[in-house]
Amino acid sequence: MAIRFYKPTTNARRNMSVTDYSNLSKVAPEKSLLEPLKKNSGRNSYGRITVRHRGGGNRRKYRIIDFKRDKADIPATVKTLEYDPNRSAHIALLEYADGEKRYILAPQGLEAGDTVVSGEGADIKSGNALPLQKIPTGTFIHNVELYPGRGGQFSRAAGVSAQLMAKEGVYALVRLPSGELRNVPIKCYATIGQLGNIDHENVKLGKAGRKRNMGWRPQVRGSVMNPCDHPHGGGEGKSPIGRSGPVTPWGKPALGYKTRSKKKASDKLIIRRRNTK
Repeated sequence: MAIRFYKPTTNARRNMSVTDYSNLSKVAPEKSLLEPLKKNSGRNSYGRITVRHRGGGNRRKYRIIDFKRDKADIPATVKTLEYDPNRSAHIALLEYADGEKRYILAPQGLEAGDTVVSGEGADIKSGNALPLQKIPTGTFIHNVELYPGRGGQFSRAAGVSAQLMAKEGVYALVRLPSGELRNVPIKCYATIGQLGNIDHENVKLGKAGRKRNMGWRPQVRGSVMNPCDHPHGGGEGKSPIGRSGPVTPWGKPALGYKTRSKKKASDKLIIRRRNTK
């Protein structure tokens, strides 16, 4: 999908670009697959801010996406390709032979009128979903499950794809978009192909207002705060950090500090981490 550039009528326009949505269907979303989406502005159930710099933003409705692809061996026709405000990838509306409608993540090359199917007997075609044991080695996939039946959890962003590297015993070796090599149970489902909207990463917002529309509020450097607000604050003029390295507002190391829980059971399935050099 291409990117649209504007004439430089203002400073913001000069550096602004947007995704070209000309190949998307010009229809309203399917009402039966919409849900209200309440804004929390980074606050938990006690009303305390747990994620800073969130708030505002345009109103959205959540599109119910079929990450499980558990409607096996029933062909579905792609009715529309649509924009989803809740994710970077585009979505496709499927209508199954029995009349049911579902949204799925739209892979590259999928068009309205195409037919997709999920199940062990499905063809190796973009948009079809199969268990990893039925997918040939070397195939590019997305929407990969981590546990059978849970639904896709990996490779769901615009333009990304994982690759099935090998199969041995009850596990399949998958290379994730981050470069991590991980064993995944061979009965887990994945969808064939690379996700669409490849040029999403090349879009330039151009102005702060577009970030506010996404629900992000301004961030302020710790070095310009007071000492009571941030460990980097205080001092006369531009002062150095004054300690061994940069830290969060609560004093924890900000660079190279491992925060992953040691209790996670899936660690044993990681063959090579993404940050291994």
